[in-house]
Amino acid sequence: MTYRELLTNYPIIRQLSLLQFIAYFGSWFSNVAIYTMVVDFGSSAFIIALVTAMHLLPAVLIGPFSGAIIDKVRVRALMLSLLLTELIMTLFFLTIDSKDDLWLLMVLIFIRMGSSSMFFSTEMTLLPKLIKGRALQKANEIHSIIWSFTYAAGMAISGVVVHSFGIKTSIIIDTLFFIVAIILFFNIEFKVEIIHTKEKISSMIKDGFLYLKKNKLILHLIVLHSSVGLTSFDTLVTLLAKNEYKYVIAVPLAIGITNAVRAFALMIGPLFITNKVNKDTLTYIFIFQGLAIIIWSLLQFDFYYSLIALFLTGFATTTIWSYTYALIQEGVEEKYLGRVISYNDMIFMISNIVTTFFIGIAASVISLELITAILGFGFFVFALYYNWLKKFL
Repeated sequence: MTYRELLTNYPIIRQLSLLQFIAYFGSWFSNVAIYTMVVDFGSSAFIIALVTAMHLLPAVLIGPFSGAIIDKVRVRALMLSLLLTELIMTLFFLTIDSKDDLWLLMVLIFIRMGSSSMFFSTEMTLLPKLIKGRALQKANEIHSIIWSFTYAAGMAISGVVVHSFGIKTSIIIDTLFFIVAIILFFNIEFKVEIIHTKEKISSMIKDGFLYLKKNKLILHLIVLHSSVGLTSFDTLVTLLAKNEYKYVIAVPLAIGITNAVRAFALMIGPLFITNKVNKDTLTYIFIFQGLAIIIWSLLQFDFYYSLIALFLTGFATTTIWSYTYALIQEGVEEKYLGRVISYNDMIFMISNIVTTFFIGIAASVISLELITAILGFGFFVFALYYNWLKKFL
């Protein structure tokens, strides 16, 4: 099945994909404005890492609760309320004016990303209820390609907007994306079976963890999926722009272009390797991912050379993400999908946060090049881990 066939045969996937495109564009468009704002305030590497962590921490803290809520409430009402929350929090970014407001910025980021995380988990729970098998894997890949494209285009365009028109203008434009997403959402019709339950949220959370405890393979797949957290490069990219590349190019442009190049690779990588990935070849894709990151570490001394290497780091990431996600989705009973998907996202975000703080703390002790190389070697470890795990699949 090709992407075109999937979108043609399943109109609901086409509609949800368009919604993803607009909503995710909004989620990433203001990021350059946020990081530029933090740099302009003269923040330390740790504060930059902390701001980055605020994008990731909500999924960890609300994961158990969001999963139970997703399994319990109506999907349409939940998704609409989450989009509205993202819109309101983005508007409040306009109130941040100085370093004294950083605490408020972190609160707003936390709430917005908490809503975004739950929206993502809700949609990823919805997909396996609508389609199965190869179609599901392709839908995951489309989802990831959209994420990558909007990340690339959002960062790149926002970098230009922030540099040319300022931070506030970028944030105002960002709110418009969420308004369009909400309008689009009202025109999407989908029906899924709701498994009604009178269980309390606390009981559902406990039952979800017990389900994972009994299904060790799902736990291993969740750990395997979390490997992608080693590519949480936002703090690393910001520090490179702040410390190294500011002498070559303006900080917001450096952040935007760097992220755009990597995200472009995330977007087109699956087009070349998706039909080659299977349970036997995934080991080599993990190895390729590690080698690409190590090559990037060796070329970071030059902004333009680093862009070439950074492209390689994103080429296989989407495939690792989508393939391991599909393994989890298809291995879980439908009754527990919301909870397991949320727990998976929680572990994935913990991996991102650990990576983020590792970069922020280690940057004061060792070079950014060595930090990057260590992250690359991490994928060699996951290659060995998967090579052991695949005999149980």
